[in-house]
Amino acid sequence: MHHSEAVAGQRVNRLAHEKSPYLLQHAENPVNWYPWGDEAFQKAKKENKPIFLSIGYATCHWCHVMAHESFEDEEIARLLNKHFIAIKVDREERPDIDHVYMSVCQSLTGRGGWPLSIFMTPEKKPFFAGTYFPKDSRMGMTGFAELLTQIAKMWQNDRERMIQSSEQITNALKSRDHSLRPESGKSLGRETLQLAYEQLTKNFDATWGGFGSAPKFPTPHHLTFLLRWYKRSNDTAVLSMVEKTLEAMRGGGIFDQIGFGFHRYSVDKKWLAPHFEKMLYDQALPAMAYVEAYQSTKNDTYARVAKEIFTYVLRDMTSPEGGFYSAEDADSEGKEGLFYLWTKKEVKDHLGEKAGELFCRFYDISGAGNFEDGRNIPHIQVSPEAFAKKEGINLQKLEDCLGSGRKKLFEIRKKRVHPLKDDKILTSWNGLMIAALAKGYQAFGEEKYAVAAGNAADFILSKLRKKDGRIFRRYRHGEVAYPGYLDDYAFLVWGLIELYEATFKIRYLEEAVAINRNMIELFWDEQEGGFYFAGEDNERLIILSKEVYDGALPSGNSVAAINLLRLARMTGNIDLEKRADQLIKAFSPQVKAYPQAHTQFMCALDFMVGPSLEIVIAGDPLQKTTRDMIALIHRMFLPNKVLLLRPEGEEGNRLTALSPFTELLNPINRQPAVYVCEQYTCKTPIVDIAGLRSIQ
Repeated sequence: MHHSEAVAGQRVNRLAHEKSPYLLQHAENPVNWYPWGDEAFQKAKKENKPIFLSIGYATCHWCHVMAHESFEDEEIARLLNKHFIAIKVDREERPDIDHVYMSVCQSLTGRGGWPLSIFMTPEKKPFFAGTYFPKDSRMGMTGFAELLTQIAKMWQNDRERMIQSSEQITNALKSRDHSLRPESGKSLGRETLQLAYEQLTKNFDATWGGFGSAPKFPTPHHLTFLLRWYKRSNDTAVLSMVEKTLEAMRGGGIFDQIGFGFHRYSVDKKWLAPHFEKMLYDQALPAMAYVEAYQSTKNDTYARVAKEIFTYVLRDMTSPEGGFYSAEDADSEGKEGLFYLWTKKEVKDHLGEKAGELFCRFYDISGAGNFEDGRNIPHIQVSPEAFAKKEGINLQKLEDCLGSGRKKLFEIRKKRVHPLKDDKILTSWNGLMIAALAKGYQAFGEEKYAVAAGNAADFILSKLRKKDGRIFRRYRHGEVAYPGYLDDYAFLVWGLIELYEATFKIRYLEEAVAINRNMIELFWDEQEGGFYFAGEDNERLIILSKEVYDGALPSGNSVAAINLLRLARMTGNIDLEKRADQLIKAFSPQVKAYPQAHTQFMCALDFMVGPSLEIVIAGDPLQKTTRDMIALIHRMFLPNKVLLLRPEGEEGNRLTALSPFTELLNPINRQPAVYVCEQYTCKTPIVDIAGLRSIQ
């Protein structure tokens, strides 16, 4: 039971019946909130009132501020309840609504963000947009009270003009969505990959790592793309950009040095002061970058960071049923970051004078504080090696001392008031975490990662799927809701492909093929290629949008492109490859000019440009040689490969049903054989470990 859930006996609005932790946070507001749905729109039409739509999410700091200042305020509630129909939406449950109205805000104001505040007609057509408004006007910002009064007046006196303006805005959005028609036959190639690399180089921060200036986001797909470009170009300058960034992020305050896991982003360019909320996808995506960096370099530091992220997720973000929770809030006891901050006195009280002093020096914890009110964000300024040398102490001794200090502080921190956990389970973000854990298992061979990924996949497939195979988006407290969007399908398929390549349980590949087929039926744009964000099962909104920008999260189209290419190679189904080609062509006008905004898409393009490998191991997975061969391939950095295992018996027959080309691939002299094909040509089967090393 969340502390945000409505308590019996208190005045509550219609949000009390919802399952979203974010909506439940507003169930006791004096504002007469409605969830998005027919009831609200019918009432707006009947009473001829405009709609105020407010979109946010449970762990959003400024959403809390606006809620506290305005939505808990009787005067604001009176204005809203009298002149408007007020609707609350959780953007993580309804990303389709968020996409549409965020594009309104960006085109009208030139910026976006949450909380998102939209005023619109009862027909859902917007006429005014903004983000956070203070209750009363200040620092040149219009106050929310004043804004509500003005809009109510205009709706009374000048309604025709507002309706007209809402029509114009809606039509402009519709035409903008069609302005980037594919140029016939123009596609992207190696030169686009080169341009993405050059743009990232220009944007790289050589001092602090990462790209651009403050605020700084992890954007792990920049790094996974650069690792692919490094493999292609063998240019060590590429690798050093990746390594510098991965080391700076792990050392920064953006990483929770005491309990592990990444915060949302850094407000400064040094990765020091984070926005403290922790999102599931900000664990999954960086974990994949650290895993691939480890496979690329065999540097154990990167393996350790990936394992730390997994430790956090398995400890704090995994439900008893196997799915992964969405997020943890930035605030506790009403203060941002409080849970994560330390004073020098606290550290020394808990660790003792000598160990405490060393710990404080290493993690930059001072009496004055490196954050607000004399508090500190622990972060690492120099490597343990350099620090040990400077202090004249043995490296192992330093690491032992810091490790035991960290564990002690973690136990102390457990007793603090914890930030709110958003415990809803989203299919798309779970897909990313399944992929990350499956990749972790491949690189490190630790069984628990495969088990956790399998548990989450089984949970999603059993609880968030209808009889006809279609997917839901959200699960919480036993209730599923909302037909899945493109990201739910694409990210889940990604997770299942990685999970199959990790465990070779054929059902995961069968599920991936089936869900991918559903995705094509529901979301594919027959006219121009590419996938719509919302499909046949989803509510029809004022515009149908197609996303390809790879921001904090990769876009569904970028991930779907790689899935199509991988499944085409795994099953021999050339139609899927043709579709991937159409998809990449469909977005070429947008992507060509500015490929660095599409680095997950670049990973798909990198696969398409090739060379890519199909590897089939024919053998008994219980036999030691087969297991050694699998482990060797798993540890290699071969981003553009697909991997199949063909055992004898029932599993082998099921694989052949999916991938007919594997039928003739058998063990040789009762020993496992590895069949490797590159760019549609197959080589002599490999029968020993030494031969396998040559495929790098």
